[in-house]
Amino acid sequence: MDTLSPAEAADILGTSPNRVRQLLRDGRLMAVPGSGNAKIPTDFLQDGAVLKHLPGLLTVLRDGGFSQQQAFDWLFREDDSLPGTPVQALRDDRHTEVTRRAQALAL
Repeated sequence: MDTLSPAEAADILGTSPNRVRQLLRDGRLMAVPGSGNAKIPTDFLQDGAVLKHLPGLLTVLRDGGFSQQQAFDWLFREDDSLPGTPVQALRDDRHTEVTRRAQALAL
């Protein structure tokens, strides 16, 4: 998995590293758990923006009782019923399917 620093993500998003760190604190973006705010998966950015529907999906997962590590693992786990990973489905604009699965998995 390719990752970006907050400064690199800020360049792609056309904003400041501080704004990227604020997105991470607000739960609208996620870094690799255990990396602090140092490693943001490139898959979470698309077309110069945070992946559409990612902030809402992160909220659904948090509200469903997922820890940051559990949410991260689920986002990148292959799911034959999608097919692919939830992140790939979001990138392919299949967010409704992914959100339904996240809601059904609420702990």
